[in-house]
Amino acid sequence: MASRAYTPVTGTVVISPGAGAVSVRAIIPPDMIALLVLGHGAGAGMLHSFMESLAQALADQGIGTVRYNFPYMEQGRKLPDKAPLATETVARVVDYAHKQYPGVPLLAGGKSFGGRMTSHYAAAASGELLRGIVFYGFPLHPAKKPDTSRADHLPAITLPMLFLQGTRDALAEWPLIEAVCKTLPTATLVKIDGADHSFAAGKKDVISILAAETRQWFDGL
Repeated sequence: MASRAYTPVTGTVVISPGAGAVSVRAIIPPDMIALLVLGHGAGAGMLHSFMESLAQALADQGIGTVRYNFPYMEQGRKLPDKAPLATETVARVVDYAHKQYPGVPLLAGGKSFGGRMTSHYAAAASGELLRGIVFYGFPLHPAKKPDTSRADHLPAITLPMLFLQGTRDALAEWPLIEAVCKTLPTATLVKIDGADHSFAAGKKDVISILAAETRQWFDGL
């Protein structure tokens, strides 16, 4: 089924005097049941085709999105921001979304780096503004360096968490991410068969699957 046409709502959010402001881009479906603050991966900003397609597919499921750039991406730098600045960015955009769309159930998460930085925000904050966290490919470890230390903070998150993970993801070997999720009482792990870290999986329409799984999980909260 073809996606509807949604008119984006654009704006800026000031992160700090030193970091300046970042761009935000919201897609708000008329039948919105929830709003997801959606951070991008380390190598591409909020306008990357994956982010655009995912936002459209989520809107078709009744889930609005507020995408944003991290400061390094906004300023055209290649090296991602350090965790304190990145988590502050997540906090500022979550607050922006809450104020712009009051009364709408609020989620946060992102693709790879964006999801990981959201998890640090959720682990450090009380999370009273959020209903849950969504990871589109949690980057558990660098490629060919299997490890689980990047998950050490996740037990501090009391919110429901949805992990959407490809079975061929080189940044989260399946046995490791499965083992991590089994230790987290609020985690739901969804296996995307054949998908890599970019969610490429041959001819399979993975974007639609990700959006549908997000809606199904939210409906069960």
